Amino acid sequence: MTGSAARHLYLARHGEASPDESELTDAGRRQAALLGERLRGLPLTRVTHGPLPRAEQTARLAHAHLGSAALRSSAAAGDYVPYRPRRDELPAEHADIILDRLARVSVAEPERGADLARAALARFTGPVRGDEPRHELVVTHNFLIGWLVRAALDAPGWRWLGLNHAHAALTVIRYAPDRPASLLLYNDTGHLPAELRWTGMPAELRV
Repeated sequence: MTGSAARHLYLARHGEASPDESELTDAGRRQAALLGERLRGLPLTRVTHGPLPRAEQTARLAHAHLGSAALRSSAAAGDYVPYRPRRDELPAEHADIILDRLARVSVAEPERGADLARAALARFTGPVRGDEPRHELVVTHNFLIGWLVRAALDAPGWRWLGLNHAHAALTVIRYAPDRPASLLLYNDTGHLPAELRWTGMPAELRV
């Protein structure tokens, strides 16, 4: 009978992008390369990125440091709203602000967000079949990282909101058989110099 083994999921937001989001800035390219250097030497077997240019370019620049890991694109790693809560799910004191913010969000494929979020959970989370542990990197966007962290912590569906990630920061979740998911790192920017560490984050959230 086939057993199961631990999965280490490394999540990174794309690097800083140009105003039209068609490519990375010089800072974003440097962030992506430093992310790859941070992960070099780990037994990564696959790198998955979302289909948008800023995620693909980040993944390719990081992948250059990662040896033979397979590189692939997945719509499930894209930019979308993973879950739109009902008003009665939200804390009453925050409901208006949250719903107003969501109404103004513009992302790719908004009507497919819930389906893609389910696909991301099925594809990227949980222990893996077989006896060999798996280490994989997903280069994606802020919303999906928040969604996967929320799921790892068994938080309510709406709680992906408010979980913010800096460009090229690193989050690591471990899924081991017969135990809850472990959040090993969150929004870690130790591989970035100070001037590249907080791009993509509002000033009030920088620490």
